[in-house]
Amino acid sequence: MIKDVKIVPLKKIPDERGTVMHMLKSTDPHFIQFGEIYFSTIYPGVIKGWHVHTKMVVNNAVVSGRAKLVLYDMREDSPTKGELMEIFLGDDNYVLVQIPPGVANGFKAVGNERTILANCATIPHDPTEIKRIDPFDKSIPYNWDVKHG
Repeated sequence: MIKDVKIVPLKKIPDERGTVMHMLKSTDPHFIQFGEIYFSTIYPGVIKGWHVHTKMVVNNAVVSGRAKLVLYDMREDSPTKGELMEIFLGDDNYVLVQIPPGVANGFKAVGNERTILANCATIPHDPTEIKRIDPFDKSIPYNWDVKHG
């Protein structure tokens, strides 16, 4: 587990009309503040990442499809600096993942359908506070290939 990363189980309320999927409320103990919410689609097998925010706390949930979220702690003062974490998100693991600034994150859509990820960020998008790193950059020791066996 990477320090300050939170994984929060989320509630789904199904009925004959469909499903209500909770994500984040201002009354949740892990709620910080609202900046913006956006949705990102990821096509099967595609990787989006790495992203490293300097101010934004990211609150991610996958509302459709399935994704592998990979985190890498790049914070100099963190006791978990250099640690990796994999989390599979989707219908079979409907959770919110809260990612603090300084933790690199990337997604890969897994399966045969488009994935839709929601992010309820603590600040509005600011291109000056994000660092983008190529998903295959060797500075992050991670291999995105499918692991067999």
